[in-house]
Amino acid sequence: MKTQNILIRPFDRETDVENLLGIWFAASLKAHPFIGVPRLIEQRRLIETEYLPTAETWVACHNGEALGFISLLGSYIGGIFIAPDRQGMGVGRRLIAHALDQKGELSLEVYIANQQAFGFYMSLGFQQVSRREVDDFGYPFPNAALQLKG
Repeated sequence: MKTQNILIRPFDRETDVENLLGIWFAASLKAHPFIGVPRLIEQRRLIETEYLPTAETWVACHNGEALGFISLLGSYIGGIFIAPDRQGMGVGRRLIAHALDQKGELSLEVYIANQQAFGFYMSLGFQQVSRREVDDFGYPFPNAALQLKG
């Protein structure tokens, strides 16, 4: 699969929800094992009922198969998730480039323990602007706030 063969299209609520929830869950298990399965199951409901319906979401596809997605709240990346068997193939880079083209600048928070994602963002030129010692739910999982200007 070549990255130029990846189509990025808007999220379709009618057909994408289950596929994207599956990608989100599998990628989250790989990237955030420290969160634990019970909390991820709780968060899955929030992704389905609150985050996907309110975010601007773009889906990366190859031959009609969803490979990953990025959800934006303005220029803030609420989440970017790539199917674990498709990571390292340029899908995330394409989604970030698409979002940057749309918004001109991007920001996000990443768990510091997720070294793969942290390194990915830094390789794209994101700059760390701050850190905090707890996540959005008050758990002791440090986060870094990152920013990228187009």
